[in-house]
Amino acid sequence: MDFPYAIFTIIATLPLLLLICFFALLVKIFTRKSIGNPAYPPVAGTVLSLLINFNRIYDYLTELAAKHQTFRLLAEDQSEIYTTEGRNIEHILKSSFDKYNKGQYLQGITNDLLGQGIFVVDGASWRQQRKLASVEFSTRMLRDFSCNIFRKNAVKLIRAVSQLSLSADIFDIQELLMRYSLDSIFEVGFGTDLNCMESDSAGSSFIKAFDDATSLIYWRYIDPTWKVQRLLNIGFEASLAKNVKYIHAFVQQVISKKRGQMEMQQNSDKEDILSRFLIESKKDPEKMNDEYLRDIILNFILAGKDTTANTLSWFFYMLCKNPLVQERIVQEIREAIPGNSIDEFVTNTTDDTFEKMHYLHAALSETLRLYPAIPVDGRCAEADDILPDGYRVKKGDNVYYIAYAMGRMTNIWGDDAKDFKPERWLNNGIFQPESPFKFIAFHAGPRMCLGKDFAYRQMKIVSVGLLRYFRFKLADEKRAVTYKPTFTLHVDGGLHLLAISRPD
Repeated sequence: MDFPYAIFTIIATLPLLLLICFFALLVKIFTRKSIGNPAYPPVAGTVLSLLINFNRIYDYLTELAAKHQTFRLLAEDQSEIYTTEGRNIEHILKSSFDKYNKGQYLQGITNDLLGQGIFVVDGASWRQQRKLASVEFSTRMLRDFSCNIFRKNAVKLIRAVSQLSLSADIFDIQELLMRYSLDSIFEVGFGTDLNCMESDSAGSSFIKAFDDATSLIYWRYIDPTWKVQRLLNIGFEASLAKNVKYIHAFVQQVISKKRGQMEMQQNSDKEDILSRFLIESKKDPEKMNDEYLRDIILNFILAGKDTTANTLSWFFYMLCKNPLVQERIVQEIREAIPGNSIDEFVTNTTDDTFEKMHYLHAALSETLRLYPAIPVDGRCAEADDILPDGYRVKKGDNVYYIAYAMGRMTNIWGDDAKDFKPERWLNNGIFQPESPFKFIAFHAGPRMCLGKDFAYRQMKIVSVGLLRYFRFKLADEKRAVTYKPTFTLHVDGGLHLLAISRPD
C-alpha cells in the first residue's frame, strides 16, 4: 500500500471511526446506571445535553429542575445528580459532610489553574488552609485594613465614572468593577497595588488571561475530548495552557516580591493575607512551597475578584431595570450617610451607617438570589448513600445544587420567584435573613464562605458611592443581557451603561 493511498483510506474511514467512538461513548454512558430503578433520581438526559444547551446552561438546568427537584444527567463514568431540594443540600454540605468531598473529577478538571487551593482540595490540606484563613478573616486588623483599601479604590472608581459621565460616554461597568475588584483583592490579599483603575497596567492583561482560563476550564465539564486536546496541545487546551503559564508566572512574581519586602521589613505589621501565609510557610517550607502559595493566591483571586464584580454588575443591571428600587436606595443613602465631597462621603461609609441600610442589604441579597455568583456547585459521594428525599446515590456520583435555579423556584420563593423584589427580605423595614440551605449564594455548612461579611461590606461601599453621585441607565434597553457560562456568573459581553450625575 503506497503512502497517498493509505492517507486516503484513513480519511475515508474517519467518519466511521468517529461514529463507532460515539456509539461506544453512548454505551458506556447508559451502562450500569440503574436507569429504570425508581430508587434513583429520574434520568433527564445525558451530559451531552449540556453541550447542546451550553450557552443557556443554567436556564436549561432550571427547566429540568421545574419538572424534578432532584434529577440525573448520565455521564461516562458516573451519574451527575442535580437538586434544588433544601434537605438534600443540607445533607451533603452539613449533616453528612464527611461522606462528600470535592472529588477527583472536579480536581482533575480544575487542577491546571487552581491546583491545591482551598476551593478544590479536601481533607488535611483543606482544614489547614481553612483554619489559617478563618483566623485571618476574624481579625480586626484585616477588617480595618480591607475597609481602607475598599474605600480608597471606591474613590478611584467614582472619579473614573465621573469622567465618563461628564463626556456622556457609554461604558462597561463590569469591566470597571473587575479592575476595581482585582486592585482590591491584590492589595488586601497580597499587599500589591496593581493600579488597574488608573492605567492600562499588567493587571489588565492578568484579568483577560484569568477570565479566559476560567472559561476554558469550565468548558472541560461538557467537552469529552479535552484530555486528548491537552495531550496534543491543540484547540482550546492550547489556549488554556498559554493563559495558565502567564498566570503562574505573574503570581510567582507577586510571591517573590512579597518575600523580598518581608525580609527587608522584619518588624512591620503583616496586614495582608499572603504575608501571614508566608510566615506560616516557614514552619513547613517543604509542603508550603511557592507552588502551594500560588494555588492559595489563585483561589483567593477567584473568590475576591469575580464574585464581587459579577454580583455588582447584576445589581446595577437590576437597578436599571427597576428604577424605583434605584431611587429608594438613593433615598436611604442620603438619610444614612453624610458628606458632600467624594472623599468625605466615602470615609463615612462605615459598618455603623450600613447597619441602618436594610433596603440596600435586601437589594443586594435579592440580586444574589436571582444571580448567584456561583450558579452551580456540588460534591462527590465517597460511598453509596440515600438523600433525605429518598433517592439513592452511588459512590462516585456527583451531587450538585443549582443556586441559579433555586432562586427561580416557586415552591421555594413563591409565585413571584422570578421577580426582583427586595421587599421579600424585609419585615417592618428590617432585613430578615433566610436559611443558607434556601439562600445558598454563600454556600453552607463547614465550607461556608469565610468572606461573606467582607463581600457585603465591599459591595455596599462601592454601590452607595456610585449611586450617591450617579443615576444609571442601560445604554441599549433592547439589548438582551445574559450570562457567560463559566465558574462565576459573568455578564456576557459586559454591561454597557450611561451614568448621569445627581444634583447635590
